[in-house]
Amino acid sequence: MSYRRRFGKDNSACDSGNAVEGSASGEEANEASKSLDHEVAHLTKLKSRPHQHLRGVFPGKLRLPVSTLKMLMGRESNYSGRGRFSSADACHVLSRYLPVNGPWGVDQSNSPAYVSQFSNDGLFFVAGFQGGHIRIYDVEKGWTIQKDIRTKSLRWTITDTSLSPDQRYLAYASMSPIVHIVNAGSSTTESVANITEVHEGLDFSVDYDDEEFGIFSVKFSTDGRELVAGSSDASIHVYDLQANKVSLNIPAHTSDVNTVCFADETGHLIFSGSDDNLCKVWDRRCFVTKGQAAGVLMGHQEGITFIDSRGDGRYLISNGKDQTTKLWDIRKMSSRNLYPRITDHDWDYRWMEYPAHLRTSKHPFDQSLATYRDHSVLRTLIRCYFSPAYSTGQKYIYTGSSDHAVYIYDLVTGAQVAKLVHHDEPVRDCSWHPTYPMLISSSWDGSITRWEFPGDDLVPTVVKPRVRRRRAFY
Repeated sequence: MSYRRRFGKDNSACDSGNAVEGSASGEEANEASKSLDHEVAHLTKLKSRPHQHLRGVFPGKLRLPVSTLKMLMGRESNYSGRGRFSSADACHVLSRYLPVNGPWGVDQSNSPAYVSQFSNDGLFFVAGFQGGHIRIYDVEKGWTIQKDIRTKSLRWTITDTSLSPDQRYLAYASMSPIVHIVNAGSSTTESVANITEVHEGLDFSVDYDDEEFGIFSVKFSTDGRELVAGSSDASIHVYDLQANKVSLNIPAHTSDVNTVCFADETGHLIFSGSDDNLCKVWDRRCFVTKGQAAGVLMGHQEGITFIDSRGDGRYLISNGKDQTTKLWDIRKMSSRNLYPRITDHDWDYRWMEYPAHLRTSKHPFDQSLATYRDHSVLRTLIRCYFSPAYSTGQKYIYTGSSDHAVYIYDLVTGAQVAKLVHHDEPVRDCSWHPTYPMLISSSWDGSITRWEFPGDDLVPTVVKPRVRRRRAFY
């Protein structure tokens, strides 16, 4: 691999002031039932609203939404003065065509599907199964299998996978401190660990004295030179791929770190979410001198299962075991946790329903911008995401659900705009194609299914999921 060690050298951000000490009250936090009135709402509208001269086709008639036909008429008549669609115009058209038709079967396994993601350019799709099986599909070639990977040293399940930005390497993790790297770009189709192909092991436990831990989340940095991981020892680990060693260990939370990601392409900021109910922001430029998080985001009343960054280093969403997805602005974060963790110790999300009396309760210091609730976050670490910037202007958020469906919400209004129902078991992960109106759902029933708009002319065909006896709870 061609990597170099990478650290942020600019410490000016550390001297520009501390995180906000206060927090918004529960009444001040916007619930998704109300239209979001915040900067992110205006940014979203700017990215998905057509030019004012195209909104009614004829000058002076401004109406939203604008039909595709009228948009095309306006473009051909050059009402915008550009003679073409802007990116916002294109997003306005494409975002109206949600991937809700189907499903069509992509693959079926005897083992629960745990993770699934498109590559950044949408050419490839990665799916990981509990039985230690990972497949990389070539989307443009009719979903043929580009690489069939059999993993090594697997403990319980594949907890996460991450494809490098150049799509040459795939990292996979399990309930072990070892993350493995596979050459995803090689010509070897059947990749059996250390038999047909070397799966290099990266040890994230070098500074620990025989202490075992598992890794729940692993992500490549945007430049592909580092991996960040969240683990069961309540820590965040950053691995320098060029130096081939752990470059940073952060004792980040007081419980399992279920999810981590880089906030933006700079790699300076890291977002983390934990079973201690907190989302935290870490600025690597400041951590060496301060040794603590840049800020804390409070609002979830149960553990965090997943975090997705909007990619601008400012906004993120999180799924929580309190059965909600929340939208955050890190400028509202506090410098410390202002509210002690209160948990119903008689409740376990892995096999119990969420108590009805807690569904409508609010955190007294909720700092989130909006809360989205309809889906279910039970039994496993359900994942949520912003919709693609290219085709939708990140106008939606979408999430898997333990009630066997995929939910799509309007980010600004909070309305549920679609519910995709097919699976017989929890949908742990799902992925929206970066450019096409296509969404893939992966479920514990072992099926990988495709949803599209408009889809092809064939009647949707799926393989009936097989009933399994084994159950997993991560």
